[in-house]
Formats: sequence, C-alpha cells, structure tokens
Amino acid sequence: MCMANAVFRVGGAAILLSNRPSDSQSSKYQLMHIVHSHTASSDSSYNCIMHKEDEEGHGGIVITKELLIAAANAIKFNITSLAPLVLPISEQVYYLLNCFVRRLHVANIKPYVPDFKRAFDHFLPHVGGSKMVLDELKKNLGFGEDDMEASRMTLYRFGNTASSSVWYALAYKEAKEKIKKGDRVWQMAFGSGFKCSSVIWRAIRTINHEEMNPWSDEIDGFPVDLKNMESFIYFNSKVT
Repeated sequence: MCMANAVFRVGGAAILLSNRPSDSQSSKYQLMHIVHSHTASSDSSYNCIMHKEDEEGHGGIVITKELLIAAANAIKFNITSLAPLVLPISEQVYYLLNCFVRRLHVANIKPYVPDFKRAFDHFLPHVGGSKMVLDELKKNLGFGEDDMEASRMTLYRFGNTASSSVWYALAYKEAKEKIKKGDRVWQMAFGSGFKCSSVIWRAIRTINHEEMNPWSDEIDGFPVDLKNMESFIYFNSKVT
C-alpha cells in the first residue's frame, strides 16, 4: 500500500444532512441537484485504477495510461447530464444552435462551450492530485484563476485528500467569507470506476468566519503564489 499512501494523503470530511424543515434555521446549504456518472461499462475506464496483487502477492494500486482519458470521458458525461438542470435557457439555446449548425455543416465553427459561470457562483472540483487536472478543468469550462483559488490552495496545503478535498475547498471559501446568501456552489468529485459526481448547493445564509474550520488558524496567509514553485510533489506529478 506504499503507492496508495504516497498518492493520497490522509483526509476526511463528515457532513450532516437533514430533510426536516425545522432544521433550515441552523443549516448552511440547501441541496439542489445530484448528478452521478459511472463509466465502468468501458474496460479501459474500469481498469485505469485497480487494486491488485503483484507476483509476490503484495497488494497495491495500479494506475494505467488510460487514466486521463477515462477521467475526461466521465467528466464529459457528468457535465452533459448536469447542464440542462442548471444552465440558463439562453445558454442552452446557444449550445443547441451551435450543434445544429455544425451537424448540418452550415458554417465552420467551433463547438460552443456553455458559460457555467452564469449558473454558479463557486466551482469546487476534486483537486485530483495534480495541477494539470485543475488547469484542464479551468480551460475547458471557462473558469478564471479566482474561481480555481480554493481548489489550488487545498491541493497546496492538504495535498490530495481524494473526494473529501471538495469540502476542504468549501471550508476555504467559508474561511475567506466568500459564501453569501443565495450563492450557488458546484462541487465535482471523481475517482476509480471511473466515476464523476456533481453536487449543487444553494447557500441558505451568509457564512461568516467560524472557529471550527480547518483553515481558521492560517487563512490570513492564503492565497500563496504558486508560479515560482520549483518542486512540489503534487504539482509535478505525472501519470506514466
């Protein structure tokens, strides 16, 4: 299990959910949507991350070169299912018109990427253990560097804590007092299988600085400048 311990750091999160209307007075967020996508029907997706034994019977994690392709496909399927639930009608119309024009070869145009910033105020993706993952999500979904700050700082400070990283990132936003009443939060996590899940929340109230927050004692020191960082295991990792 040395590989697993090297790739993933110890991390966890516990979230208390309730469906009782009376609890809305003390709750932070209202759950709006959950979209789960699983691509295990594809052999390459299913086998890209596996727990196996070697010739000597030692258990370990096998990561194949198909990992990034499997991740991209799972994320694409997930976003395709999520988009009709959250995007404004205008964005959906632009997308459909673009598909129509390209399918009929009316004009040589690029595929239209919907503006998800019109649907969400905060985007908190799984940090993925690599700067490359966050960079690709930023580029393909049209988010800015400010939108990626919470996830980048989570990767820097806590490393790859797997899917619980989306809660560390949300805690960063709360510690920075950036969550306002009515804000829409998009959490995206993914993992072996290959699977991708999106959860959409609406802030019931403005979240002020709280003591019970993993960032509380050091939030004033963030964000940090990562541009000139020469060696950092999570930011230099590559799949081989």
